[in-house]
Amino acid sequence: MGDKPVNKGLLKDIVRFQKEEITEYFIYKRLAGSIKAAGNREILTSIAEDELKHHDFLGKYTGSKALPDKWKIFRYYWISKLFGLTFGVKLLEKGEEKAQQAYQKIAKSIPELHSIIEDEDRHEKQLIDLIEEERLQYIGSVVLGLNDALVELTGTLAGLTFALRDTRLIALAGLITGIAASLSMAASEYLSTKSDSDHSQAIKSAIYTGVAYVLTVAFLILPYLILTNYFISLMLTIAVAIIIILVFNFYVSVAKDLPFKKRFLEMASISLGVALLSFIIGYFVRLFLGIDI
Repeated sequence: MGDKPVNKGLLKDIVRFQKEEITEYFIYKRLAGSIKAAGNREILTSIAEDELKHHDFLGKYTGSKALPDKWKIFRYYWISKLFGLTFGVKLLEKGEEKAQQAYQKIAKSIPELHSIIEDEDRHEKQLIDLIEEERLQYIGSVVLGLNDALVELTGTLAGLTFALRDTRLIALAGLITGIAASLSMAASEYLSTKSDSDHSQAIKSAIYTGVAYVLTVAFLILPYLILTNYFISLMLTIAVAIIIILVFNFYVSVAKDLPFKKRFLEMASISLGVALLSFIIGYFVRLFLGIDI
C-alpha cells in the first residue's frame, strides 16, 4: 500500500480519484494528439501532465497504478470532436467540480493532498481559458441567427397556423419567409461586422449567422412537413423551439462559463411570447378579412 498507509474508508475514495485522474490524462493526451493547432496542443499536453502527476501522487497512498475508464475516454473524445474542444474540456472540468467535496473530506486527513490538488487544478483552469477555437469567436453571430430565427419564425408559424389552417401552405410560407430572412440577416451581419474587422472575418460572421438561421428554420418547419394537423404541428414546433433554446444555452453556458437558467428563461419567454401574440393576431386578421382557406 505504499509508504503512507491510510484507513480503508479513505483508501476507497483515493482509488476512485486515482482512476479518474489517469482517465483524464488519457483524454487530454488523445485530444492533444488529434489537433493541428500547436498552441492548443501544448495546453492539452500540459493539462495531461498535471493529471498524470495527480495520479502518481495518489499512488503513494494506494501503492498501485490505476486503470483508465476506456468508455469515458471514448465519450469525451468524441464530445470534444463533435461539439468543440472548449465545450468538451469544460464539460469534463465541470464533472471534476462535483468531486471537490469528496476531495475536501480526504484533505482533512491528508493536508498535503489539499494543497497539491488545489494548485494543479488552478493551473488547469488557467490553461483551459487559453484554448483558442474559431467557433467560439463567432458565437455572437450564431446567437444572432438562432435567436432571430426562433423569435421571427415561431411567431410567423403561429400566426400562419390560424390564418391558413393548412400544414403544407404554412410550411411553404414559413420556408420562403425563413430563407429570405436568413439571407437578409447574413447580409446585415456582414455589413455590420465589416466596419469593425477585415473582409474574411465579416464573411465568416455572415456565414455563421446565415447557417444558424437556416438550420433553425428547418427544424421549426419540419412538423408541418410531416403532419397534417396544424394544431399538433404548432405544438411540436414550440416544443422543438424550447429544445433548441435548451441545448444551445447549455452549450454556451458550458463553453463560455455563462449562467444557464437566466439565459434559457429569457430566450424561451421571448420566443413563446412572440408566438402567442402572433397566434392571436392571426386569429383576428382571419376574422377581420373574412378569409376562409
